[in-house]
Amino acid sequence: MPAAALDEYCGSTFWNASFVDTAAPDLPVCLEQTVLVWLPLGFLWLCGPWHLAALFGGRGKPSHVSRLYLSKQLVAGLLFIIAIAGLALTLGEDYGASGGAGSHALVFYVNPIIYAISWMLVLLYQEGVRRREGAVDSSTLFLFWLLLVCCDVFPFQTILREALRLGEVPDVPRFSLFYASFALELVGLVLSALADVPREAAELVEKNPEAGAAFLSRITFNWFNSMVVSGYKRPLVQEDLWELKEADSTSHIHRHFHAHMESQLGDARLRHAKKRSEAKPATDPRPAQQNGVSQDVLMMEEMEGKKKDKKGKKGKEEKVKEDENFPQGWLIFTIFKCFKRTLIESAFFKLLQDLLAFVSPQLLKRMISFTKNEEAPDWHGYMYAVLLVLVAVLQSLFLQQYFQRCFVLGMKVRTSIMAAVYKKALVVSNSSRKETTVGETVNLMSADAQRFNDIFSFIHLLWSCPLQILLAIVFLWLELGPSVLAGLAVMVLMVPINGFLATKARKLQIKNMEHKDKRLKIMNEILNGMKILKLFAWEPSFQTQVEGIRGQELQVMRKFAYLNSFSTFIFYCAPSLVSLATFGVFVAVSPENVLDAEKAFTSIALFNILRFPLTMLPMLIAIMVQTAVSKKRLEKFLGGEDLDPDIVRHDASFNTAVSICDGTFTWEKEVDPVLKNISLDVGRGKLVAVVGAVGSGKSSLISAILGELHSVKGFVNLQGSVAYVPQQAWIQNATLRDNILFGGPHDSDRFQGVLDACALGPDLELLPGRDLTEIGEKGINLSGGQKQRISLARAAYSHSDIYLLDDPLSAVDSHVGKHLFREVIGPKGLLKDKTRVLVTHGVSFLPYVDEIVVLVEGAVSEVGSYQSLRATKGAFSEFLDTYAKEENRQQEPAAEAVGVEEEEEVSGGEDLQADCAPEDVVTGTLKREGSIRRSLRSQGSVRLRSNSSSPKKELATDMKKGQRLIEKETMETGKVKFSMYLQYLRAVGWGYTTMMFLMYLVQNVAFIGQNLWLSDWTTDSVEYFNMTYPASKRDTRVGVFGALGVMQGLFVFLGTLFMAEGSVSASSILHSRLLHTILRVPMVFFDTTPTGRMVNRFAKDIFTVDEALPQCFRSWLLCLLSVVGTLFVICLTTPIFAAVIIPLAVVYYFVQRFYVGTTRQLRRLDSVSRSPIYSHFGETVAGLSVIRAYGHQERFLKHNETTMDENIKTVYPWIVSNRWLAIRLEFLGNLVVFFSALFAVIARKKLDSGLVGLSISYSLNVTQTLNWLVRMTSELETNIVAVERVSEYSELETEAEWSSDTRPPGTWPDAGRLQFENYKVRYRPELDLVLNGITCDISSTEKIGIVGRTGAGKSSLTNCLFRIIEAAEGRILIDGIDISKIGLHDLRSRLTIIPQDPVLFSGSLRMNLDPFENFSDQEVWTALELSHLKEYVAGLEKGLQYEVSEGGENLSVGQRQLLCLGRALLRKSRILILDEATAAVDLETDDLIQTTIRKEFSHCTVLTIAHRLQSIMDSSRVMVLDAGRIVEFDSPENLLEKQGYFYAMIKDAGITTGEATAL
Repeated sequence: MPAAALDEYCGSTFWNASFVDTAAPDLPVCLEQTVLVWLPLGFLWLCGPWHLAALFGGRGKPSHVSRLYLSKQLVAGLLFIIAIAGLALTLGEDYGASGGAGSHALVFYVNPIIYAISWMLVLLYQEGVRRREGAVDSSTLFLFWLLLVCCDVFPFQTILREALRLGEVPDVPRFSLFYASFALELVGLVLSALADVPREAAELVEKNPEAGAAFLSRITFNWFNSMVVSGYKRPLVQEDLWELKEADSTSHIHRHFHAHMESQLGDARLRHAKKRSEAKPATDPRPAQQNGVSQDVLMMEEMEGKKKDKKGKKGKEEKVKEDENFPQGWLIFTIFKCFKRTLIESAFFKLLQDLLAFVSPQLLKRMISFTKNEEAPDWHGYMYAVLLVLVAVLQSLFLQQYFQRCFVLGMKVRTSIMAAVYKKALVVSNSSRKETTVGETVNLMSADAQRFNDIFSFIHLLWSCPLQILLAIVFLWLELGPSVLAGLAVMVLMVPINGFLATKARKLQIKNMEHKDKRLKIMNEILNGMKILKLFAWEPSFQTQVEGIRGQELQVMRKFAYLNSFSTFIFYCAPSLVSLATFGVFVAVSPENVLDAEKAFTSIALFNILRFPLTMLPMLIAIMVQTAVSKKRLEKFLGGEDLDPDIVRHDASFNTAVSICDGTFTWEKEVDPVLKNISLDVGRGKLVAVVGAVGSGKSSLISAILGELHSVKGFVNLQGSVAYVPQQAWIQNATLRDNILFGGPHDSDRFQGVLDACALGPDLELLPGRDLTEIGEKGINLSGGQKQRISLARAAYSHSDIYLLDDPLSAVDSHVGKHLFREVIGPKGLLKDKTRVLVTHGVSFLPYVDEIVVLVEGAVSEVGSYQSLRATKGAFSEFLDTYAKEENRQQEPAAEAVGVEEEEEVSGGEDLQADCAPEDVVTGTLKREGSIRRSLRSQGSVRLRSNSSSPKKELATDMKKGQRLIEKETMETGKVKFSMYLQYLRAVGWGYTTMMFLMYLVQNVAFIGQNLWLSDWTTDSVEYFNMTYPASKRDTRVGVFGALGVMQGLFVFLGTLFMAEGSVSASSILHSRLLHTILRVPMVFFDTTPTGRMVNRFAKDIFTVDEALPQCFRSWLLCLLSVVGTLFVICLTTPIFAAVIIPLAVVYYFVQRFYVGTTRQLRRLDSVSRSPIYSHFGETVAGLSVIRAYGHQERFLKHNETTMDENIKTVYPWIVSNRWLAIRLEFLGNLVVFFSALFAVIARKKLDSGLVGLSISYSLNVTQTLNWLVRMTSELETNIVAVERVSEYSELETEAEWSSDTRPPGTWPDAGRLQFENYKVRYRPELDLVLNGITCDISSTEKIGIVGRTGAGKSSLTNCLFRIIEAAEGRILIDGIDISKIGLHDLRSRLTIIPQDPVLFSGSLRMNLDPFENFSDQEVWTALELSHLKEYVAGLEKGLQYEVSEGGENLSVGQRQLLCLGRALLRKSRILILDEATAAVDLETDDLIQTTIRKEFSHCTVLTIAHRLQSIMDSSRVMVLDAGRIVEFDSPENLLEKQGYFYAMIKDAGITTGEATAL
């Protein structure tokens, strides 16, 4: 509409510039009646479709009618009446009795009508909001009211001023109607800002206040206040956290993600298949390995094969094939599809914020020109000040909404990836499983998912950075013309320099990670093998190893820090160099160009905007490169093939429980089958034994029945549910009861029955909390036999139809084995009516089974009953002959053993798998199949964060002492002690600290000086107005400006150098203190602390001290100085500003304290709640076959979702707390902008324009710096926690000194006589005595056997000899010297032990035998010869330098045990302790060891702790222990005659008295 038509429409002038060119401006009435009316109403009508859809869409039932709703409707109704009244008034005046026809302009008719329609709409909208599910208010309605009130402010003051001017009210009715409606509009605005929470949602809002937050509260994050306040009052705990919204819960996110993933992955698989069919199929290069060979031979083959493989794999196409052989490119699309709404919303906010960022410099320019122009009316200045703050506020709001969405998006992406990886791990097939170790899979969940989290938080910068750069250049060009290109050139030149530094840094980083990995690997082994180190007094050797690696690591760190200080130098020089180049070129190009304040400060504001995208882009690209690697790894894992569910059928027409129909099975595709042409039927309720030599495929048969193998042909049919007991028990970190119930309901009678049948009763007596005792990670606090019995109990309790038992009796003592067979498995046991398939080596059970299946090299050779197979003299007879020797001629049938009284049935001895990793059969067999992995245990513990045990409801009530083995990880609460900062600074060194502070201070002074110089420079434009600018003056200006810029860089460089030196020395000091203490801590500490938790100190916390803390400290210092500098400059230009600083500082301090308390605790809760996710995952992967066999995948998925939700509950509030803080600080910063602008306007007569520009451009920057300062303060507090945690472990109580002043003679002990005098000992102060007054005298060269049931104190006795535990009373004398008086190493290095588990360390064979290199090669070879390893070692390529892998994985158990014998032979000490060294080896090795010991140690005192009684029948005396006391101590013959304890044990073991005497 042209202005003339509008004039006619209003009946008055629409626009005339003279209205606003006065000191008291006003808007024309016509403008107020048209534009200011149409704006809010137009907005309202535009939102119509969305609101009406909610109203008429018929979804959601109307909720209750609240008072608030009625009030809102009342206001709208009254406004409708006023609109009608306005129309009636005009009609009355125009057509009434008094008025002439149509004297009012058209606008007086139109406005009331459109208002009336609008109020009708508002009434409808508000009803729509009430019906919308989950809505508590409407943001659009609030904005409408706000807009309406703002627009009505103008007519409000116009009408008022007019009345005051005339001294009377010209049009009373309209005057009254307007003010009445204005009052109602204000009420409407207030009401629309309140949340209307329906009654049914009240409970939800209590659990999660966000659900009931109104629009204003949502954009300022006010709903979060209650959490911040409670976090300030006391440290938050997990129970304080709010429930998640449905949309944020793991199950919801995962469902959504999974649906998209399925379709995307399906397409990708099709594309991939198509691509593969085009390329010609390649065959598998690996030679298939034959089966049925003993493990050691396979090991050797594997080694050879690997060497050949390495040479052969040089072909590049091989690598490409390997790399690309999985569907690709679907993950990113899945994420985009899944979260597209959030992505679009956040992009919109980011765009608005980017555009607004360029408005401030323009306003600044107007402001400066306003201060120059004396004639300009004051209201211009105030308007600019208000606009500046308005733009800043809007920018803050948009930015925080953008960040909130992006960080939540990152969190959801991480969650969906973690959930997907977990779900995939439950169904992944063996060939895919073989490609990733447990550690790698855990890494996918932790590191790779975190990468995606990080990149999606910043994904929009990909387009936002280029946009900002482009806009900044355009505006700069408008200011300074082509001379901008000079500054730009400098920036562009910086990019390759930064790039070069970044690649250098990355190389160092990679090197650093290698050293870190190496150091952690050794640390991990040290912590796992701590007992061996202590027993052999080897700690110093390993300490020097670690210190050596740490030294190299610090060397790299130092280089990295120097590089860092160089890049900091460039970063700080960059802005001043850029502005120097630009301004220098600008004034040099032509003498007409004089730098004035507008140009200078607008340009500087624009350059400041440019800095962010230019620094972010390279970082973003680096993150993207890392994420690309993660993407590949995730796509490979998630796109891998699943187990084929069709191998196992459940066809009811079969009349057998288990059938295998002509099955041939392999562990993965394209390798030789492990089972060939197997047909097998197991009738219902039958007990079938599977026997065969080692490697004949027994475990593989069980796995095939479970559907774990790849079927080449044939299938398996099962009827009914399955229970499975694997060869190596898999135990969860839960209570013993939970391990047996395994998710089932608790039926106490049945539970008790199962416990008794599995001989767990006596074990419960020994456990502090009975069946509620918590079992550590991997069942660490149970013996191998106990684990196996719990595993069996789990199966027995499960009420299944088919029981698959993979050699469950091998890990237990023979008498316990008989008990289990009789009570659980056998024809009279608990499971007598069920179908049982039992893999066994125990010959004595075979007569009692219904059928025997004999496997030879992966094929069934015979099936039949015991009698019929004995008769045929086939493979079965051979098997019997082999194994009968092992069972030492126990041909007396097991039936006799049934007579033994119940009380004596005690649990199995300290059995062989006390510390093996709980691998399921698949992993075990995969290893045998030739993929030798590092042990699960070590990987689990490095990658898994320390585990704080999950809270158990029933445990909380009556926790007995010692019931929890693993103490909950202490989580420091509250404020970090100031002493921690001092401790860190002391470690850095006071000299370095002071120098660093000084340098940074000088840098800041230079920065301020440079800007003051610039503002002074701009006054030249006034001085030399219309004159030529002298060249000398110009050069001085440019020169000083440049020099000050370079000075800044230089001082930051020096400061950073001092920091680098200091932080490296701090890292070095803190680490060596920690290591020093950990190596000297008593053994008890290692028993009660999970390895993961200690590794965490050496990994995560030391990493923080090395890298995060110095960075953080530096940033904090720079931020602090920068804020102080800013405030100083503003006060310098406008001193009145100082008055505002105090209240702002107070508010700032409070906000900051509130925030830091909450966020610090949320961070701590986050790391504590993250550990269980990884622990649970590691556990799941370890027990996959068990979980699949029982069909408990769903339950584990649910559990994983719960643990992840607990973690999201801490992450989400943390994200919000950052936004909560940022919005408050930015408002504070915006106030600083406002006041600096306001005071500049007030004092404009006294200020020159340069200082105004300086003060405002400084204040525009303060917002970000303030934000950073708080962020850094809180980061610093978070990171200093690492120092706290490291120092917590550096101050642990240590054991006695390694060497004391009283040193024993060099040849001690020369006789080897032992005396115990009333010796008592307990493990921890709160526990009972384990040895209760032992008194005995063992003379030189005696051979003593020590026997006793589990828990009798056999192993404790050896621990006391080595002072692993210290005496509570009494003493031990060796050759007359009291061992408690000498140093630990003097004692331990003179005794020798062959421990129960053969622990080896990664390193050379020689290092494992003699870490201190005390012996010559000749002596080492002699020892190897005596321990029967000489020809094996001589056959190795590297001989003594052969690398032993982690945990000795590349040697068989027997070889490891022989190596331990070698260690003992090298020591040649007079006292030898054998901790049942032969429990884990086969009979041949056992024989070798026994003969060697008899021959080589004949001149020594030998103590043997026996589990197999045969091995001690030739001792000179036998000591029988019971409950920590010696009950019998005499020669074996005398003890047998006495018919006491020893006799009963012999009888239990099934050794007849005749045999015993013969032995």
